[in-house]
Amino acid sequence: MATDQLPNIPFSILDLALIKEGQTPADAISNSRDLAQHAEDFGYTRFWMAEHHNMENIASSATSVLIGHVAEATSTLRVGSGGIMLPNHSPLIIAEQFGTLATMYPDRIDLGLGRAPGTDQQTAQTIRSDRMKAVRNFPDNIKRLQQYFSNEGSPDGIQAIPGKGTQVPIWILGSSTDSAHLAAALGLPYVFASHFAPQQLDAASRIYRDHFSPSEQLEEPYFMPCINVVAAETDRQAEWLATSLKQMMRGVVTGERKPVPPPVDDIDSVWTMQERAAVQQMLSCSIFGSQSTVATQLGNFLERTNADEIMIASYVYDQQQRIESHRMFAELMQGNAALTH
Repeated sequence: MATDQLPNIPFSILDLALIKEGQTPADAISNSRDLAQHAEDFGYTRFWMAEHHNMENIASSATSVLIGHVAEATSTLRVGSGGIMLPNHSPLIIAEQFGTLATMYPDRIDLGLGRAPGTDQQTAQTIRSDRMKAVRNFPDNIKRLQQYFSNEGSPDGIQAIPGKGTQVPIWILGSSTDSAHLAAALGLPYVFASHFAPQQLDAASRIYRDHFSPSEQLEEPYFMPCINVVAAETDRQAEWLATSLKQMMRGVVTGERKPVPPPVDDIDSVWTMQERAAVQQMLSCSIFGSQSTVATQLGNFLERTNADEIMIASYVYDQQQRIESHRMFAELMQGNAALTH
């Protein structure tokens, strides 16, 4: 599919503040802020950061703090969470945090919510001992957040200050049909984690659109899948750069959450056949290649999902090559790429 056939839709970034081999958390945070500033120049719509805990390769545990750090360094980019794992928190605290962000950076803050722990079970228990109860209360706690952000505030008299009246837009994140049903029932925009859990993508998209009920926030369904993208001058270079991501995902499979390693020339020397199969399944919604290759595969993906917006994760070891990958993708989405076949 050629560039002029790609739909004219917004495009955004998911970032985890990845800690790479030989670097510190301070380096990771600095790199995220640097990428966000370039993303704003490139024309991206959103820059979201994700909550994770007890992981040596991710520095975005204090997500709301980093969102403020990025928002302060940009001026038009929407900055938000992809997502906040709401069962880890009190809804009032999240309303106060994001209400404060929205007060400081009006009309630029998004609140994406998930119900997974964002960590291992032992750490999840440490974060909140009654977490399973909070998971069951996830739908009700979303509604509570909406009350805190509304002009009227919460009917029980407990108010989020700042927060009340900020109308922070809420998004539902998920990787299963359960989240699709919830986003549809609440009438909220829906983000699907096809960048690491693509198995139920098609079913979730269909359920969300078929069962969507309009709400005060949203009249029609709005679906944003997330995929991995590494763009480079050639397919071979992109595939080589993507071996860092593949090694990182191998760590997810094996439980070895070490800092992100540099690319390797022979990825098959790193993993077993079983690990390779597991990683390939997780990364089936990933595009690695030149702009021509990305254009073709992205066009097919957008046609398949009828996405209203696309979010990409691009985990490249070298910061400058990572920025270049995002630049090439933005150029492609804006129809400015000169493709050679």
